[in-house]
Amino acid sequence: MSRATGHYIVLFDGVCNLCNRSVQFIVKRDKHKKFLFGSLQGEAGQSLLKKFSLPAAGFNSFVLIEGEKVYTRSTAALRVVKHLGRGWQLLYALIIIPPFIRNGIYRWIAANRYKWFGKRDTCRVPLPEEKAQFLD
Repeated sequence: MSRATGHYIVLFDGVCNLCNRSVQFIVKRDKHKKFLFGSLQGEAGQSLLKKFSLPAAGFNSFVLIEGEKVYTRSTAALRVVKHLGRGWQLLYALIIIPPFIRNGIYRWIAANRYKWFGKRDTCRVPLPEEKAQFLD
């Protein structure tokens, strides 16, 4: 995990099409390669979930790890756009919406993501040019 130093780590549901599109969105806009990615189902993802005492099953949250701080759900998503820069950080202003409202919407989308966006049989495999940004 030493290469994670100085990076933000995004853990995502590797079989969720919405989650995979979100990762692709971040990869395209991460010009300085600040983000590393790992699926919640993967070895590195499971290890990080354990390290931070997060549930290792029931993959319905997006996780952002910044050093020793962990963010989940809508807060994680908003912190990601904050770090993307180039205008995307303006969306971080949505952080003023109370978490119970933001996370309520987040949970509703998470509960329906497979139905609305579909599900893969296997986790996303990074393209060769993306491989260095993926933990496993």
